[in-house]
Amino acid sequence: MGDKRTLIAVQRLFSMFPAGLPGIGLLFLRSSVAIGLLIDDYSHRQGLSAATHGAAILLSVALFAGHLTPIAAAIALLLQGLIWFKLGGSTAAAELIVCLDLIGLVLLGPGAYSVDSYRFGRRIVLPPP
Repeated sequence: MGDKRTLIAVQRLFSMFPAGLPGIGLLFLRSSVAIGLLIDDYSHRQGLSAATHGAAILLSVALFAGHLTPIAAAIALLLQGLIWFKLGGSTAAAELIVCLDLIGLVLLGPGAYSVDSYRFGRRIVLPPP
């Protein structure tokens, strides 16, 4: 029963999981955001705790795989803001680009080439007789 509620909740987040070129574009977007988060985490490795490093790595893996993408992107956005406000960024422009990409992922979803698409993609659910 819980799985059905999760399916309905995730399907409400995304009207579709685009395939083809739009799906590949979302895969590239997820990958670039995951890499940007890892680079920012690595560049501030002396000033961050092990828990923050672990969170950045887990979020990057989740984003790259497209697993719970809007949730992972929202948490990564908070983490990116925490790193930026706590330690500063290499450049404000680079931080802004990663944050805008994360917001885009929250709004667009993961695309067809993702774990979310495999788990929560469009299904025909017939009502009980």
